[in-house]
Amino acid sequence: MFATRPEIRPATVEVLVDGQPCRVPEGASAAAALLLAGLPASRETPVSGAPRLPYCMMGVCFDCLAKIDGVANRQACMVTVRPGMRIAPQRGARMAGVA
Repeated sequence: MFATRPEIRPATVEVLVDGQPCRVPEGASAAAALLLAGLPASRETPVSGAPRLPYCMMGVCFDCLAKIDGVANRQACMVTVRPGMRIAPQRGARMAGVA
């Protein structure tokens, strides 16, 4: 439904999503990179293990928690990608007080 006009090609950066290279538009969020990479989940709920993917894309729901550049519990929708950034799914329960 919404397609990029062919004459407009945004600059892209390469990030690693779950160890695999992924090119994303410059200025996109790490959550957008997770979605573009096609992962089945960016985290699992700690109680039932239900898979989650970014949902609100504005920092309210916390479904986009991911490990970014080695730091767990990051809200991926609030982090702008940089070349070489490493984004991995959040594994296990979120620990209080851990950034």
